[in-house]
Amino acid sequence: MIDVLVIGGGNAALCAALMAREAGASVMLIEASPREWRGGNSQHTRNLRCMHEAPQDVLVEAYPEEEFWQDLLKVTGGNTNENLARLVIRESSTCRSWMRHHGVHFQPPLSGALHVARTNAFFMGGGKALVNAYYRSAEKLGVVIRYNSPVEDIEVQDGRFVAAVIPERQINGQLYPAERIEAKSCVLAAGGFESNREWLREAWGNNERGEYPSDNFLIRGTRFNKGTLLKCMINLGADCIGDPTQAHMVAIDARSPLYDGGICTRIDCVSLGVVVNKDGKRFYDEGEDFWPKRYAIWGRLIAQQPRQIGYSIIDSKAIGHFMPPVFPGNKANSLEELADQLDLPRETFLRTLDNFNQGCCAGRFDHTLLDDCVTEGVTPAKTHWARPIDTPPFYGYALRPGVTFTYLSLKTDATAAIRFSNQPSENLFVAGEMMAGNVLGQGYTAGVGMSIGTAFGRIAGHNAALASMGKQPKSAA
Repeated sequence: MIDVLVIGGGNAALCAALMAREAGASVMLIEASPREWRGGNSQHTRNLRCMHEAPQDVLVEAYPEEEFWQDLLKVTGGNTNENLARLVIRESSTCRSWMRHHGVHFQPPLSGALHVARTNAFFMGGGKALVNAYYRSAEKLGVVIRYNSPVEDIEVQDGRFVAAVIPERQINGQLYPAERIEAKSCVLAAGGFESNREWLREAWGNNERGEYPSDNFLIRGTRFNKGTLLKCMINLGADCIGDPTQAHMVAIDARSPLYDGGICTRIDCVSLGVVVNKDGKRFYDEGEDFWPKRYAIWGRLIAQQPRQIGYSIIDSKAIGHFMPPVFPGNKANSLEELADQLDLPRETFLRTLDNFNQGCCAGRFDHTLLDDCVTEGVTPAKTHWARPIDTPPFYGYALRPGVTFTYLSLKTDATAAIRFSNQPSENLFVAGEMMAGNVLGQGYTAGVGMSIGTAFGRIAGHNAALASMGKQPKSAA
């Protein structure tokens, strides 16, 4: 019997597998996807949000614990477990040397429109390079890796993990029999339910016309995160936390693929213009805060609009102040022409833009600061970077909600143990998206998902190794 079974194949699962192996346990990692799609949502990531008290290698200036905490507190609206959040924050300050030891490389500090040179460490080659490095290290250390192995059931007895069940399946025309894999301990890190369309329908419900808003959602990440193990554990009585409609949900290019569009589908000009819905009306403050602190609320905002679509509108003054999208948007020499191209009601759209333009107050525009360019007498107000949209050519980008991962999670503690009736399991642990809702009740700030996955992946893996040896799990705090 193996010591530690890790279920999942992304950042959190790999961190758990590596930590368990380093602690002396025999480890098997089983991934639902084929090898070419391994890595879950982590393959689409770019960076890790890191606490640091002074300049460190690829991080400039300082980003102390309290500032990180306040940033997280603000975006979650207080819907977070402070003890676990601060654990993640402190762990983020010490993980980079360990990551480098396992082959992860970081690129020099970034500056400019992303506003994250101080707070986030970027992976050289992005998330795909990170997961590939971890897989190489895991193989070198002797971790057994299985692909095309979706777990459909978990056997638990009195709160203890017993076995994982893989169903009969066909791979490249070959039939593989069902399997039952026993282990002394287990880490669940198999992601949320964002690619389970039926569960999304159930969570979001339907409208008065019988339509399901979630049918218009696009999935930025992996198609393999069906939430099978999350639902299994909930059915087994594991304690859970979070709202099933809360998620990392970004406004992305409406032309994006249904799955695996990743980072390149983002439209980053929202804060520099206005966003209107299908009726040609604004519905939220586009300049509320820096884009890395607000980009992940816009998917949910658009999900609440008619037909779940929005349109980011800018003029030529905004060009050069944001990361350009992969594909060009609509371009027009007049707002009338742009309205027609986007199939928006011309009269309402022009009135919206005219009211906004009239409400813009003179200020000193600076997209790198929370500047004093604001609106007056306009609802909703725009509180930063408000400039009249009056300089052709004009640009419009159609936006859809892009779900990265869901926040409904298994409840845990500082040991990463799964809990049943508030009692921690002795040998069953959780990491990554399956527990992120303990820290992220709502909202998001760039890079914190990787911080959570790295922190709790390492904690879960280490404690799973201890549990397999009959030792007591430890808190990282």
